Amino acid sequence: MKKAARAPLVKRVAEPVVQKRSAAEEEILARIVQSLDDDKAEDIVTIDLKGRSSLADALVIASGRSSRHVASIAEHLARKLKDAGYGTRPVNGAGQSDWVLVDAGDVIVHIFRPEVRSYYDLEGMWSVEEPRRAAH
Repeated sequence: MKKAARAPLVKRVAEPVVQKRSAAEEEILARIVQSLDDDKAEDIVTIDLKGRSSLADALVIASGRSSRHVASIAEHLARKLKDAGYGTRPVNGAGQSDWVLVDAGDVIVHIFRPEVRSYYDLEGMWSVEEPRRAAH
């Protein structure tokens, strides 16, 4: 008599599917990074969130040298996105300008003063891989 094969105790979870960005997503990311570079933003980092968050497909993080520089970078970025046809983009935090967020739809841009950036460490938070869970 043949023995039935035992099911494994732990099922393997399929590897996450890496989704490619569309041409429109690549275009807006390129515009954002170019605008930040044109305004002399420092330490520009792009973090891919596709499949990891429903908030956005990507984060762009950059630093300005002072509160005035941070506010100027954010204002110029919002204006350039509007001029390129992306509509009026919400800008949050421009009053104090320690940390300014520009919501570009599928891309969220964070512009910090360097000491505020190191305190919140968004790169460290989002660079951690999600734990793999066994299916029960």
